[in-house]
Amino acid sequence: MNPPTLVVVSGGPGTGKTTLAHALACELGCPAIVRDEIKQGMVMATSGYRSARSDLLNCLTLETFFGVLSVLLRARVTVVAEAAYQDRLWRANLEPLADLAHLRVIRCTAPAATARDRIAQRAAENPRRAAHDDRELLEALTQGDHSLESFVPISLDVPTKVVDTSSVCAPSIEDIAAFARGGMPSC
Repeated sequence: MNPPTLVVVSGGPGTGKTTLAHALACELGCPAIVRDEIKQGMVMATSGYRSARSDLLNCLTLETFFGVLSVLLRARVTVVAEAAYQDRLWRANLEPLADLAHLRVIRCTAPAATARDRIAQRAAENPRRAAHDDRELLEALTQGDHSLESFVPISLDVPTKVVDTSSVCAPSIEDIAAFARGGMPSC
């Protein structure tokens, strides 16, 4: 029996990670484990929750996210995992999973203006994203306290594909799925 595959969809805020992760999981026929969805579920069970940069749910979400991945990989389930974790959190938590699965990384990118527009749109349209600091992130971007270019991508020596989610020339979901399965994308 072959080991499962863990497809990590990463990238900075507003780069299209969640959209791509769900589409890829659907194409592959496997579950998508999305960090923001786990945290939002925790928020629903936390009365009086207020989003903050030093949010106590962040640590619990990190632990739960990687715990769920570990359980699924030990059960030999191929998984698409999505989060905006930067290298220091991803690498430390992915390395122990490398013994359980083939790792493949997809790094989503988008121009800063596109990412900023996406963040603004979801902040305006989705009140169920209370856990995700979209409004605070927009304010920090506007005031120059944060830069979308400061995202530090995963630095593991595993197959990695960069996908510009704003481009019409981006690879098709079939090509991304072929990469996730370990094949070569079509030309």
